Amino acid sequence: MKNPSPKKIHNYNKIRRNRVYFGIVLLMVVVGLFFIFLGRFSYIVASGKLNNINLKERTNLKYQQDRRLTAVRGTIYDANHNVIAEDSNVYNLYAVIDSKYVSNKNKPLYVKDKAHTAAVLSQYIPLSKAKIYGVLNNQDPNAFQVEFGNAGKNLSLEVKKEIEAKHLPGVYFTKSPSRLYPNGNFASHIVGLAQLDNSKKASNGTLVGVMGIESYFNKVLTGKNGVRRFKTDSYGYELPDSPVTTKKPKNGQNITLTLDSRLQSYMESTISDVYQQYAPVKMTATLMNAKTGKILAATQRPTFNPATKAGLDGSWQDALVQEAYEPGSVFKLLSLSAAIDSGHYTPNAYYQSGAVNVSGNVVRDWNYNGWGSIPFSQAFPRSSNVGFVKIEQQMGAKTWLDYLNRFGINKKTGITLPGEASGSLAFKRPLDQAITSFGQGVNVTVMQMMQAFSAVANNGKMVKPQIVSEISDPTTGKTTKTKTQVTGKPISKNTAISVRNAMKDVINQSYGTGQVYAIPGYDIGVKTGTAQIAQNGAYLAGDSNYIFSVVGMAPIDDPQYILYITMQQPQKMTKPAEQILASAFNPIMKRALEYNTDQKAPDVASITMPTLTGQALTEAETKLNQTGLTYGVVGSGDKVVQQLPLAKENVLAGQRTVLLTNGAMTMPDVKGWSKNDVLKLAEITGVKVKFKGDGYVVSQSIPANHILNTDSKLEILLSSQKTE
Repeated sequence: MKNPSPKKIHNYNKIRRNRVYFGIVLLMVVVGLFFIFLGRFSYIVASGKLNNINLKERTNLKYQQDRRLTAVRGTIYDANHNVIAEDSNVYNLYAVIDSKYVSNKNKPLYVKDKAHTAAVLSQYIPLSKAKIYGVLNNQDPNAFQVEFGNAGKNLSLEVKKEIEAKHLPGVYFTKSPSRLYPNGNFASHIVGLAQLDNSKKASNGTLVGVMGIESYFNKVLTGKNGVRRFKTDSYGYELPDSPVTTKKPKNGQNITLTLDSRLQSYMESTISDVYQQYAPVKMTATLMNAKTGKILAATQRPTFNPATKAGLDGSWQDALVQEAYEPGSVFKLLSLSAAIDSGHYTPNAYYQSGAVNVSGNVVRDWNYNGWGSIPFSQAFPRSSNVGFVKIEQQMGAKTWLDYLNRFGINKKTGITLPGEASGSLAFKRPLDQAITSFGQGVNVTVMQMMQAFSAVANNGKMVKPQIVSEISDPTTGKTTKTKTQVTGKPISKNTAISVRNAMKDVINQSYGTGQVYAIPGYDIGVKTGTAQIAQNGAYLAGDSNYIFSVVGMAPIDDPQYILYITMQQPQKMTKPAEQILASAFNPIMKRALEYNTDQKAPDVASITMPTLTGQALTEAETKLNQTGLTYGVVGSGDKVVQQLPLAKENVLAGQRTVLLTNGAMTMPDVKGWSKNDVLKLAEITGVKVKFKGDGYVVSQSIPANHILNTDSKLEILLSSQKTE
């Protein structure tokens, strides 16, 4: 065998040597990397950090869960501690229609029998069987689930339970927090509204006030959420022995209003009746305690039902504080007060009524030709514009402006309601100064007027209107009461007495404009008003294009109550404006006086309405039968969720109570009901009602037991012949 050549041997040794060198280098790299990793690992173990990240904290975060503990929003009460607004939960209905959605045992978890499901659901939500069936037959092949619009939203717990009891495959619910307004249409703009805040910044499921007290005191009512912190395993389940830390939520504070539910409910019903019958564009009514400034009842039209949201779209503004208007002749209360108090009133002097020239402009009385030469003492009860122009001229603009400031005109009252307007005052020209004496050229709010009126009612002391009685913290037990606040003394006691005597003349004298406001058995004083409406720089013409108003005080010698009602442009002015206003003013003032033990009216058979809300329907019916009250039931459920009249309200024997139950909202048989009874039905359901005729119901456009919703329109035929 031939020996390898030296060259080949050399190459072989070279290759072998290179391999040895490479092995040594590789070993050194591996050993180096090992020590690097060992050092790095030792550092991580010792420091517990990686790239400045605390691994222990990161691990804790991965297996740590925080569960929010939601604070309860504070409750709003009336003056008698009846609930006006409180927290609740509502449920939204949806249905799964994807046939692939089944259980591990292939049990259908989707809607399999659509016709049966539609038939059952139509008994609980205000949608027909056909419409529900159409929703369930969604044509989108990729649709997993379907919803039912507004009809399937905001369902009560009772309705949810009833649907679940039917065991319908594929029918499910989601829960969301809600605000419960058990009284329906009840000082809606004052109480306001709280809704879910769906903004990105908001916590999931947070209620926020968007109107009224709910908005003004939103932070007070909201409280602070708590948290429960615990450990979970890699599957997300809570570890049984892991430490748990809990930060309890701080519930919102409760607010008690000055509103009296008995008076408020009666005012709502009375104003609704007038609003339905005469169709004014706007209407307000405010009843205040003259001594304290507490608002006992207040409402406006148009309004809305916070429970059903009916009417909300066109009724966001609070007319009592956010809208400024020319008040008209009720403003003569202030100009007469200023003239008497400043010593510029000469009641026995005579002037020529009918017309007066002011800087080349003619100002006329509402009675075009006037009443001839009459004493200034008749200017107020006759509501003579000419007389008050002359009174303002005798005072002088400087004095008159001083008293306007004293009465708080053109200034906010500071009432605890959002968006209060300050009004405006045109006072540069002699004509401007003259016409403010009878309420033109000046824009005010209802609450400004109530504050100014209080000086006349309260012997010169002017008190701030008050809507909140107290705020209480359920956590600490601390209660903060709102005290009566005297905002000034613009006139003397003697001046106030003189003005109230003039208010008596408006009713008692044969030439007074307010004789229709007399209430037998009570001493009342009033001032009427008819204000022109400015539009595009000119005043509107026409018999109904006015803001008609009346303010009254009673008992007039020592007023306990001030009632102020305004009515703008009644579209069905079938009676004189004063008769229309009297149909609201007289019963409301009389009802208030009946609660005053010093001014008790003759005995009337009355019953205190029992508390029925939250009770079983059978129990409520038994109570009503025992008290001698008739009733009508709205809904297919077995539990009462709303009632009208409200609990503790005084009602006449035989008066009808309307009960709203859980379950589907169904139409009752209303034949034989009075118009007022049907208005209660409209208020508690949100249904729009159109009346024809007078008297009692003889026919209804929606049959009994038919499903109702807030879009339902009910036509009622009334007849003077009552049928049962």
